[in-house]
Amino acid sequence: MGSIHFTSYQEPGRNFMAKTKTAFVCNDCGADYSKWQGQCSECLAWNTLAEIRLASTRMPSSRSGDFSGYAGAAGSAVQSLNDIDLTDLPRILTGSKELDRVLGGGLVPGSAILIGGHPGAGKSTLLLQIMCRLAGQFPCLYVTGEESLQQVALRANRLGLPSDQLKLLSETSAETLVHHAQQLKPKLIVVDSIQVMHLADIQSAPGSVSQVRESAAFLTRFAKQTGTVLLLVGHVTKDGSLAGPKVLEHMIDCSIMLDSTDDSRYRTLRGIKNRFGAVNELGVFAMTEQGLKEVSNPSAIFLNRGGDINSGSVVMVVWEGTRPLLVEIQALVDQSHYGNPRRVAVGLDQNRLAMLLAVLHRHGGLMVGDQDVFVNVVGGVRVSETSADLALLLAIVSSFRDKPLPQSLVVFGEVGLSGEIRPVPSGQERLREAVKHGFTHAIIPLSNVPREKPAGVNIIGVKKLSEALEALQEL
Repeated sequence: MGSIHFTSYQEPGRNFMAKTKTAFVCNDCGADYSKWQGQCSECLAWNTLAEIRLASTRMPSSRSGDFSGYAGAAGSAVQSLNDIDLTDLPRILTGSKELDRVLGGGLVPGSAILIGGHPGAGKSTLLLQIMCRLAGQFPCLYVTGEESLQQVALRANRLGLPSDQLKLLSETSAETLVHHAQQLKPKLIVVDSIQVMHLADIQSAPGSVSQVRESAAFLTRFAKQTGTVLLLVGHVTKDGSLAGPKVLEHMIDCSIMLDSTDDSRYRTLRGIKNRFGAVNELGVFAMTEQGLKEVSNPSAIFLNRGGDINSGSVVMVVWEGTRPLLVEIQALVDQSHYGNPRRVAVGLDQNRLAMLLAVLHRHGGLMVGDQDVFVNVVGGVRVSETSADLALLLAIVSSFRDKPLPQSLVVFGEVGLSGEIRPVPSGQERLREAVKHGFTHAIIPLSNVPREKPAGVNIIGVKKLSEALEALQEL
């Protein structure tokens, strides 16, 4: 972020002193005003405006901000587009294939990465494992503002991590952090967490919109100019979104979320934003006594269906980032005992469920308007793509008719409002993943049927929902 300087102007007989420009920023929504007022005009909150000095984001020339002497400091000269060096920066491998996959192939020097998640999901554990592993290769600095150094050391000892090379710092001041980083010159810095960091020039409390925004901008600029990888830990609100101003997600290069469920030891790491790789990439970890262990074959853990064959269950193939993932979807259709039947979707969009039920009634001839419909994606996976439409409807039909589907059946395809089955991207890769796990029957869109069908697999291509329902009778 740039600095605002007001140079003094002097004319004969008069002296003009330089002034520091100030603004008033809402601590709830981040809106800024030129003067103080009792109520924020944007979010309508009262007494949330705090005064800040706009010069607070300039990099100090004292101990905490003069990066000109740092090795690898980037210049700001104007260049022609043809003169830009297109050589890819060498990425830093973390040693975890799942994390490297989500990051797009590893850590990029000079990048700022934000990792969020609910309390207890394993954010600090994952980063401590990575830092202890990489500290033997180059200098790494782990900055904790929420825990004491003894607590971090006890966790590393409990997990059996090598702790002789990693440098620790317990600090909440961003200026002091940068001062230590200039002396140590680390390649990786972990800040746990950005919500407790503060700048001395900002008058609001740590964790406020102003402090989070300015502290993140201050540290991000340091990382860009020095080529340091900056890993920021972010808190989340009760609805699962990142706490703090939305501009925080814009200024960083990569945003990833570590999700967990209360009754599962598995953790999913999903890329929300990535300037150096694919978004919506998914990595799966298992929480053990030795910390987070990566799961190399996520489809296997989501396909633990047991030996019993029950109605309302079918396996679908979804596309997560750059790879296919087999997950089980379950449906339960039951007689409603209330005037307004319930529609509950766990792991799926509830509005899309209501739309697909209307398509099932109109083009499939199946009326479930007086039934309670519950659908669930097994394993706590959140499915957002439309390839789950056909599998969802077939699971609902199976539960309504109380007719189990074969365990060797896999289904995927998008369902349109007129009942047509639309193709989905990467259809052949999805089929290969299903064949690898032993599935011998597949109901897929006709346009996704490969010219050369895999051996031992009965592939049924359908163009309409009615054809898919007829195919169930033949299985």
